[in-house]
Amino acid sequence: MNMKLSGLIVVFLLLCVERRSSGMSHPKPSCSYPPSQWCRSLEIAIACKVQKQCMEVNATRPNQSVPPVSVTLYYESLCPESRSFITQQLFPTWTMLQDIMTVTLVPYGNAKEIQSANSPFSCQHGEPECRGNMIEACIIHLTSHSAFQIINCMESSADVVSAARPCVQLYAPSVSWSSVNSCVTGHTGNQLMHAHAAMTRALSPPHTHVPWVTFNGEFSEENEVKAMSSLFSLVCQLYKGVKPPVCTGATVRLNRGFC
Repeated sequence: MNMKLSGLIVVFLLLCVERRSSGMSHPKPSCSYPPSQWCRSLEIAIACKVQKQCMEVNATRPNQSVPPVSVTLYYESLCPESRSFITQQLFPTWTMLQDIMTVTLVPYGNAKEIQSANSPFSCQHGEPECRGNMIEACIIHLTSHSAFQIINCMESSADVVSAARPCVQLYAPSVSWSSVNSCVTGHTGNQLMHAHAAMTRALSPPHTHVPWVTFNGEFSEENEVKAMSSLFSLVCQLYKGVKPPVCTGATVRLNRGFC
């Protein structure tokens, strides 16, 4: 969710408070989408009655002909350093710069494929991490736009695995937990993890630790150091188009009408 959308939510809440305080009754909003998705499509904007505000937000977005910065994170669901990077660097940066960056999450890390009747994978932090990795792989597969919010919700929790179900219910209410569980316990989950294993093994240079971050498909120690200290600044630096106002600190003036 970007800064303008955050302001929109505040205005909406203030209007609700004013109506309640004045004794006016009003129906519950019909919008079933989380605020982060209000401007994803015209249909959602109309359903949530925010089409005018979304048009204003879209008017300030960067030139879409310039490719966004592609950030790919290779990580493990229970690795403390991976969790810190997701919750303190990657997700906050994406929240502010999602118009100029894309994020690909690859939950696998230092896991290994093994020949076993019980589980085809072994993980650095044991079976709970293997389950967490597969749950997050299935969430990415099933929830599309909401996946990053759900995974950040999980990684921010005291118990990553136990938080999965309520986080899915919060950010992707249309996705049933049974579909996630079927993916995890069925053939699809193993296929997804095998694909993540192949992606991780194909890294050049090979990864030596997690979190391991590539930018536009490439890894460099210089970018890794910058990403761990200020990913936001690095993404602004790497973007080849006109920097958005949030990168430059410039103020944005929108034409607004008043009655």
